[in-house]
Amino acid sequence: MPVEIERKFLVIGETWRDAAIGPALRMRQGYIATGGDGMTVRVRLEGDRGVLTLKGPGLKTRAEFEYPIPAADAEALLAEHCAGPLIEKQRTRVRHADLVWEVDEFAGHLAGLVMAEVELTDADQAITLPGWAGAEVSGDVRFQNANLARAARIPTL
Repeated sequence: MPVEIERKFLVIGETWRDAAIGPALRMRQGYIATGGDGMTVRVRLEGDRGVLTLKGPGLKTRAEFEYPIPAADAEALLAEHCAGPLIEKQRTRVRHADLVWEVDEFAGHLAGLVMAEVELTDADQAITLPGWAGAEVSGDVRFQNANLARAARIPTL
């Protein structure tokens, strides 16, 4: 079973831009189901590529199944089957200490939120934090994208 292991951090400042790998990718995503103890079903448009993702329960470690779908199908699912508001963000890949981080700059109702995540190969994997990594929010359910989509505003720590 495919497993996602990741840690999430709020981002401080702009220095992460100096280590960017290529341009930012525009994303829109919504949720068909936000599972509680069950599966979360997400639809995402990454540029012009559609992706359907099923995620199991959990925070730092959880099952994750990802499937490409036609962009037109993703557009239809986002428009007709996802409870709003959608998450809109720009994702930039950033290299730091032999790992690739993904920095998300949110727009829409979450404008001003900048969060970074790093995928790991082991739950106990040691990482070197970049200077722009602020508070860790991996264990805070309010910062899961499915919950952010329903939030009236950016959560405060």
